[in-house]
Amino acid sequence: DGTELTAKPKRSFYAARDLYKYRHQYPNFKDLRYQNDLCNLRFYKNKIPFKPDGVYIEEVLNKWKGDYEKLEHNHTYIQWLFPLREQGLNFYAKELTTYEIEEFKKTKEAIRRFLLAYKMMLEFFGIKLIDKTGNVARAANWQERFQHLNESQHNYLRITRILKSLGELGYESFKSPLVKFILHEALVEDTIPNIKQSALEYFVYTIRDRRERRKLLRFAQQHYTPSEHFIWGPPRKQKSEGSKTNKKPASPISIPNSHVSKHKKPKEPKNTSASGSSAGKTTEEKKVELTKNVEENSQDEQEMNCDAVRQNSEKNSDTDTSQLSKSEEIHDASDRKEDAPHSKKDNENLNNDSGSHLGTIEKDLCNTENSSNNTSADLQDNLDKDTLSGGTTTKNKDELK
Repeated sequence: DGTELTAKPKRSFYAARDLYKYRHQYPNFKDLRYQNDLCNLRFYKNKIPFKPDGVYIEEVLNKWKGDYEKLEHNHTYIQWLFPLREQGLNFYAKELTTYEIEEFKKTKEAIRRFLLAYKMMLEFFGIKLIDKTGNVARAANWQERFQHLNESQHNYLRITRILKSLGELGYESFKSPLVKFILHEALVEDTIPNIKQSALEYFVYTIRDRRERRKLLRFAQQHYTPSEHFIWGPPRKQKSEGSKTNKKPASPISIPNSHVSKHKKPKEPKNTSASGSSAGKTTEEKKVELTKNVEENSQDEQEMNCDAVRQNSEKNSDTDTSQLSKSEEIHDASDRKEDAPHSKKDNENLNNDSGSHLGTIEKDLCNTENSSNNTSADLQDNLDKDTLSGGTTTKNKDELK
């Protein structure tokens, strides 16, 4: 386990930051700095030699070509052959400017020599340029050069610079074929396995087109071993889809079950609430008649105070009962989902109202019996009727329970 953890590659923050700046934040300085110098363009016009060696471009292309020892051990020419808008290790070489890039692209002589320099470096790596679109293949001496490339890792920095310079000087389309070839040799053919880390950290991310980068990363992910160590892209689709399928059924199943459990329970109380509301209505009607008779015949002040309190409670109960009946009508026409929680509340309010009405009626009966001498025979008949309604209310309350 310990060896696997140490062998697992890690993303380089420096590489990610450097290449992000290359793709998005160039230039790294003001263009007016070297606008009148154009030393890179003059070097490719064969007007000035590169410093500090003092060698012209024609000599490099003619005499240094095939001299792999010189190309390997000299570290000052690469900044002149492939200039960038950033400072390299050779401080004699100057950065490109946007104005110089435009002038460079217009100069056919400079473009021709730039492509010859690119071919020379590809042959040094064991690769040859096939056509004008940038496709590459193995060179004749690829076995020897691949072995050297696999061992001399400082050349990976040179490849990164070459790729960046291709994009700066108008050959962005040449990047993807070269990177694809290197990935194929490193991951599939296993001829240069040591280069795969640099290829995935640097080479791929020099490409400005996001689609091209993703294609290369998918290709690398398919052939990378071990597959669980591939950290330059999202996890495999099978894993992501499997996790989604495990997550998706949980929410739809749990939510409908919760709704069903809420709506199935209130079905029986809903019917009883309807019957309770009708019983409550008959009780209210009888109470209203009783109240009218008591108000007409009562003369005692204490009785009037009791009636006033009773009338306030009846108004509240009437509004509750009317709201209950209206809500029943609305709920019958609406969805059961919204009806369930309201029906529970209405049943509880109905039970409370029935109990309060029963207590109020009994209290009124006691008050009317104490003042029976001041009431008429008609009031006594109404009291008898109200006694019957009280029994009916008690029965309705038992049914509701």
